[in-house]
Formats: sequence, C-alpha cells, structure tokens
Amino acid sequence: MSLLVAVRAAWRALVTHPTRSLLTMLGIVIGVAAVITMVAVGTGAQQRVSQQIQALGSNLITVSPGSRTATGARLGSGATNTLTEDDAAALAREVPGVRAASPLSRTNVQAIAMNANWPTTVIGSTNDYFVVRDWTLVAGRFFEQAEIGAAAKVAVIGQTVARELFGDGDPIDQVIRVNRVPLVVIGLLERKGQNAFGADQDDVVVVPIGTLHKRIQGRATSRLRSVGSITVKVEAGYDMALAAAGVREVLRQRHRLQPEQDDDFTVRNLSEVLSAQETSAQVMTLLLAAVAGVSLVVGGIGIMNIMLVSVTERTREIGLRMAVGARGRDILAQFLIEALTLSLIGGVLGIVLGAAATWAVAAFAGWEVVLSVRSIVLAAGFAAAVGIFFGFYPARRAASLQPIQALRYE
Repeated sequence: MSLLVAVRAAWRALVTHPTRSLLTMLGIVIGVAAVITMVAVGTGAQQRVSQQIQALGSNLITVSPGSRTATGARLGSGATNTLTEDDAAALAREVPGVRAASPLSRTNVQAIAMNANWPTTVIGSTNDYFVVRDWTLVAGRFFEQAEIGAAAKVAVIGQTVARELFGDGDPIDQVIRVNRVPLVVIGLLERKGQNAFGADQDDVVVVPIGTLHKRIQGRATSRLRSVGSITVKVEAGYDMALAAAGVREVLRQRHRLQPEQDDDFTVRNLSEVLSAQETSAQVMTLLLAAVAGVSLVVGGIGIMNIMLVSVTERTREIGLRMAVGARGRDILAQFLIEALTLSLIGGVLGIVLGAAATWAVAAFAGWEVVLSVRSIVLAAGFAAAVGIFFGFYPARRAASLQPIQALRYE
C-alpha cells in the first residue's frame, strides 16, 4: 500500500467519526496552545529583565551606608552618613578595574515650571552618574566641571519630567523651580522606562551634587560632603567579585576600621542580583512550558485510547486487508498515519489558538509577550512526537493481528 493510499484511508477513517476525532484532538489543541502561550509569556518576562538590566546599567556595584554602634546600641543600616564624595573619588582612583564611581544623594520635591508642577525626585551627583547608568542625552549637554565645582543652578531632566512640565515643548534652556531654587535645564535624557521594581526611571531631575546639598537641601557645612550612596561601574570583563573586594578594602582603609570592627557600609553586586532575576525568569519559563506539556501528554493518552477503540471496531477490516495482500507494515503505517494526522491537525488548531491567547494576554493583561517561531515549531514537533509515540502501540497491535482470527472477530 503506497503512502498516498494510506493517507487517504486514514483521512476517511477520521472523517467517518468527526465528533470523536475532534474530541480526541482537543487535548492536543489545548496542549499546543498552552505551550505556545506559556513560552511567550515566559520569554517576554526574560526579555523584560534583560531590558531592565540594560536600563540600570551593566557591571554595577552599589555601596550604601552601613550601621554603627553608639553607646552600646547598634544603629540600623543607613542611620548614619558613613560615605562621602571623597570615598567615591578614591574608589575610582585606587580600585583596579573600576571605570567610574558616582556619589549620589536624592530627595523628593515638587518641581514647578510656569503653570505646571510635578512631584519628582532630584538626584545630586556628577557626570559619572551618567557613565555608570549608561545614560545618554537626546538633547542638550551634561554638566561642565566648573558647574559641578561651583554648585551651579543647572539640571538634566528625564523624559517624564519634561513631558509633565513642558508638554511637547523643548525643555532645553527652560527654568524649573525646586524648593524655590531656579534651575536651568541644560540636558534631556533618553528614555529608560521602568526599573525592576516598577518605578519610573525617567521621572528624575539630576543636578550637581553640590547644588543639591547647598542650595536645595541647605545642608550644614559638616554634612556637605556626605552622600547617600556610591555606584561603581566596573570595566567589562573584569571580575566583579574581585572588584567588590577591592571596594571593601579601600573603604575600610579610608574609614580606619580595625580588623575586629564590622564594615560601616554595605557593598552589593547588582550584576549577581539581576543575573539571579534572569535565571529565575528562565526557570519559570521552563516550568510553565513543562506544566503546559502535561496537556500534550494527556492528549496523547486520548489518542492512544481512541486508536485502540478504532482497532477493535475495524478488526474485520484489518483481516480483510491482510487477506487480500496487505502486509503488517502497511497496517502499521495506516494507523500511525491516523494518529499522526490527529496530532498534526490538533497542532495546527493549537497554534492558532495559542497565537490568539498570546495576543489576548498582551492586549488585556498588559504583559510583555514574545511569540517566537521556535516555540511554535517546538510545540508542533512535540505534538507530532506525541501522536507517533502514543499511536504506535495501537498500530502495532493492529499489525500483529492474524488474518483468520481478525475475519472471525465479531
């Protein structure tokens, strides 16, 4: 029996019982759709994490104030100002592999421009802040060194602040007021989007760190050089753990800490944190795909069950085919093709349903999804494999029937 004849025979057998065939395919349809949708959601989550890593900047180490002991009581982390601008300069100068070290302080303010106002965050830093964050401008310029040294009244703003205060207008050379301090906008940052915690990174006003301390916060002279944190950018390819150890060693020396004393600062390797997030997203994608794959296995069991029923119903037909010259492999091929046809048709319907479900998730849930050809091919291939695997036993059983016994079967 030729392959074409076997395909025609298999198709006739399926069309003869359309409702049964459709119900048999339902497990495959749901399984393929579930695999495609879950992989799309998981891949979208991975891509989102990658975007957040790129938005935050790569190879970063953050240093935040630690705790101190006062009159026998341990103060909480960040309770005292243990970091200074000079610490940041020392890290950039003395730690091998460090490309830039940005001192950083921040405060929440109400920014005003003409008739508009907007609650935002003011960050005081140096030009190294833009280096460690891999942040470029779409218009204007960064701070000049003289402006940083003189605590000039200038600012670089994010896209959200520009939109809320100036609408579609050009913010460059416009004036915004922060705590009654007029600041001239000299630069507009490119869009960054949300960070890993859902905060809007573009809702920011960046000023020279001296401007924040002296003019906006009005700090006392004794606290002018203290900062809220230091962000360190390490050269690409350099060992992050080695760089973190160098940061810790330099700060302990500068803070004159004895060997038995605890650090009065905290060093965090952001690359490790974000890498763990990305790994978690990958594991979640695999888990979702595995759970969805269970539906395919269930669908395969349904195919096996219905094929066994079909073999029983068509025992006399099988005996008649063998009596007129059909070989065992012809019968095997016929029933395997039936099982494979059920799987492939279910796979095609599942692909359509999966694509529609993926679109619905993106449209109504607002999740970021990535529908890839790879996931579609994977789901369709798995569906075909399920059909062959679970269809082989019924097909083998049909092929092993003896013609005389099959013809006598009632």
